[in-house]
Amino acid sequence: MKFLKTLSKLTVLLILISSCKEEEKSNLTLFSDQVPTDTALVFGEGVVSTDAFEFAITFSPEMDEMFFTRRQPESSNEIYAIKLVDGAWSDPELAFFTPEKGWDFEPHINPKGDILYFGSIRPLNDTIEKRELHQWYSEKNANGWSQPVPLEAPFKDRFVMYLTSSANGNLYFTSEEEGEGHDDGGIYNAMRKEGQYGSVNRMGEEINLKGLKLKAHPYIAPDESYIIFDGESDSGFGDNDLYISFNKNGSWTEAQNLGPEINTGQTEMCASVSPDGRYLFFHRGTYIEDEEKSGDIYWIDFRPIMERLKGKTSE
Repeated sequence: MKFLKTLSKLTVLLILISSCKEEEKSNLTLFSDQVPTDTALVFGEGVVSTDAFEFAITFSPEMDEMFFTRRQPESSNEIYAIKLVDGAWSDPELAFFTPEKGWDFEPHINPKGDILYFGSIRPLNDTIEKRELHQWYSEKNANGWSQPVPLEAPFKDRFVMYLTSSANGNLYFTSEEEGEGHDDGGIYNAMRKEGQYGSVNRMGEEINLKGLKLKAHPYIAPDESYIIFDGESDSGFGDNDLYISFNKNGSWTEAQNLGPEINTGQTEMCASVSPDGRYLFFHRGTYIEDEEKSGDIYWIDFRPIMERLKGKTSE
């Protein structure tokens, strides 16, 4: 009997160990044998993250397709795509919508997986050659992604950058008021009602913190339970840090620095979270005046960090 009890306990332990190992497996871990825990690691070293400048990565809900921005030395921003084929990731290729004129950057696939947003300075049409930053989108159908078209009002006639979407279609992005410069911008949103977007709204001071400069690149959780963005503060860890604010019963908490597990003396920016909520992705790089920028995409286990910071809001 004692032997049977011991065997039963060992069986349960083996099942738990096996389940933990299975939990760590995902399509994203195919890039490396090292899966990040409490230390951020370079993501897809040599494939996604290279000697070029990479940032702003997004994934399909099934995590079998990804898009990210790459800028080669002395070149312009370009969006690259990778697909999972027969259990292996393909080599990065320029996205099918890469323009002949202008450049693209900062892609985002919405939580449903049927819309791909990105920023571009390509001409709006054949008769308008003026190159300004606009947000474009492509829709996914049975035949794949459609040819992209620009977002219309209220986005077409204002500065909009790094647009991300919640599950209900609300959009969050970097913007600014008329007459302001980019340094005076902040985090804005537009609520979707009956399939339409009305006014663009600047979010409150809990997110657009006073004293925080260069507030930009918001990532909204699919259920709008939190928002992550970056900014520069004298009290931060480096040039640019990542911050998080939680939505509690419809009110946003004061944004908190994500802490030393993520923020360093370098620049951290352009956050996104894997569709399963497990991993935080972000850019980390070094910027030296008059020299080419360098940096990679990093990832880290997001769940313990989020729970710890969420707990601080109720203290």
